[in-house]
Amino acid sequence: METIGPETGDPLRAGPSGAGQRRRLALSGVRGHVGKGRDFTHRALVDWGWEGNETADDVLLLVSELLTNASLHAGGCLELVLTGGEVLRIEVFDGTTTPPKPHPSPQRGVPGGHGLYIVERLSDRWGTRVHERGKAVWAEVDASRLTSGRSTGR
Repeated sequence: METIGPETGDPLRAGPSGAGQRRRLALSGVRGHVGKGRDFTHRALVDWGWEGNETADDVLLLVSELLTNASLHAGGCLELVLTGGEVLRIEVFDGTTTPPKPHPSPQRGVPGGHGLYIVERLSDRWGTRVHERGKAVWAEVDASRLTSGRSTGR
């Protein structure tokens, strides 16, 4: 199930910056959830006028890493939430309260163990918060990075 829009009112009235908008995508039991999450995020970036630069590509990678990490290490994803404003906040909810831990020493050129390092590197901030159903791992990207340095296409 997909919920789009600001907490109150019409999603199109919040303006292209995404300010005041929150979008939710239920992912519990959804097959292909990483791709669906990326598509959902891409649509939000386009709607909010935040597409077309390297940071927007980084946001899609952040979403992929957070969703994959929840699937591999937390029993699956419950929900993806995107909140726009001066900061784009990405939250992935899962059903465990165990905080994620970066792999002690991921090896260069070997798959696996790099996800949280990628999240740390590409986001401006990231962390975890416990909630009534488990936890949310979140990452934030300052909106100024999404509006500067736009490319005109690839």
